[in-house]
Amino acid sequence: MNDTIRMTKQRRWSESKAHSSWQIFKIMAEFVDGFEALAKIGPCISIFGSARTQPGHEAYELTVDIAQRLAGEGFGIISGGGPGIMEAANKGAQLGGGKSVGLNIELPFEQQANPYIDRDSNLHFEYFFVRKTMFTKYSQAFVMLPGGFGTMDEFFEVATLTQTGKMSAVPLILVGSAYWKGLMDWLKSTMLTEEYISAVDLELLKVVDTAEEVAEELLQFYSRNPLQPNF
Repeated sequence: MNDTIRMTKQRRWSESKAHSSWQIFKIMAEFVDGFEALAKIGPCISIFGSARTQPGHEAYELTVDIAQRLAGEGFGIISGGGPGIMEAANKGAQLGGGKSVGLNIELPFEQQANPYIDRDSNLHFEYFFVRKTMFTKYSQAFVMLPGGFGTMDEFFEVATLTQTGKMSAVPLILVGSAYWKGLMDWLKSTMLTEEYISAVDLELLKVVDTAEEVAEELLQFYSRNPLQPNF
């Protein structure tokens, strides 16, 4: 490596370290803004699912029903703030007279704030890990509708935090038995059989098909457990 290339690499590395130091303040600001906003809202349920699901689709309309029912029981609804299932969740929250929260993230595609988020509860994030902290700290349950990589990421993040005791045990509800069957079968036939997880880990997950079942799971759980932040 000649001296010119070496000096160029060293300069870029120094510039990168300086940028990283200032980045800490941006991260801190996102945490502070998120904590201050969500701490005022009260008990909420996070609803995850695909950004690609269109109005009129069975999963979209089911999500509206679920969110409306949960809002009617006094829960706020948190979504990722974008289109698809997220939009349906916020729409249902407003129809049910509940708080409608959107945790938006800057993405190159598929992400734009939906029109059903309360004006004072439309939060924007640059960092995924800050956004996921907001979901996990303030949600009293997680309702998973069909989705893609992002939904799976959120699902396994919450399952891991609960399994390891880093987060209080809360309901983890998978909606749509036909969609989740393949994954659940694999967890049992492969992960469990080969002892990568325990049978008790699978008990964290509930699979349902209707809005009534979602509400019933939540109300039964909170008839026995307090409503509180998760960590």
